[in-house]
Amino acid sequence: MVFIGRQQLFSYICHATQQGTTNCNTITMSNIKAIFFDIDGTLVSFKTHRIPASTLDALERLREKGIKLFIATGRPKSIVNNLGDFNFDGYVTLNGGVCIVDGKTIFSRSLPQDDTDMLIEQSRGGERFPCIYVLDDVMALTGGNAVVDNVMRMLDLKMPQKVTAEAIRGKRAYQVLAFFSPEDETEIMRLMPGSVTTRWNDAFTDIIPAGSSKSVGMEKILGLFGIKREECMAFGDGGNDIEMLRYAGCGIAMGGSSPEVQAAADYITDNVDNDGILKALVRFGVLER
Repeated sequence: MVFIGRQQLFSYICHATQQGTTNCNTITMSNIKAIFFDIDGTLVSFKTHRIPASTLDALERLREKGIKLFIATGRPKSIVNNLGDFNFDGYVTLNGGVCIVDGKTIFSRSLPQDDTDMLIEQSRGGERFPCIYVLDDVMALTGGNAVVDNVMRMLDLKMPQKVTAEAIRGKRAYQVLAFFSPEDETEIMRLMPGSVTTRWNDAFTDIIPAGSSKSVGMEKILGLFGIKREECMAFGDGGNDIEMLRYAGCGIAMGGSSPEVQAAADYITDNVDNDGILKALVRFGVLER
């Protein structure tokens, strides 16, 4: 989540009025068939840890129109704990690393074992910097500090089980949250050729398999449902949403997102707490006010 000042707000308003002149103009209520939503900072407020009432109402109305609704998140499915009782048609999780429809995994991709082992060495088992490893059946933390504590509170999550480096070695990891600086990121990722990073928070980056992204997950799910990319919308606010916003027929960036995210979008709406999702859906005629 990015807080913007008065001058940035003015720039955002000017930019928003200029957006929506490309892909989104072709999106109408009659031809939109699917919408993908990021969770944190998009569907769910960082302030309340809930989906706003206006967004829940919009989701129900979209479903009544027969539009397929999907989640696209960096979280593993096991910690998607903030969507209430609303059931989505499918889930792109772990930044495209695992895709789930009807409770079944339709696609998965894990980090190369050599890369995972290299990260364990470079982090010195968590002593140099903490890491949270998303494994087959658990999230495991090596190391730990106040930054990790703050991030867990921000995401309204319980602290993962703390383990030793040896407990991770040889295990299959689908994603790693690495709490290192951008400078360390550049250095370490040179040693992990089968992996890439996607950063949506200053405190950490998501390490995922090379070739994975939310857009890859979207492609897998859209193919399963026989829906073209031009027939879908996507909403996001973080760096890990950039590929998704570019891939969608209409990519919507939430208000307050970074300049890089806004540049990838076709339109910039208001933020999650100011009914940004509903406003964009109304703007393009997908829903009526």
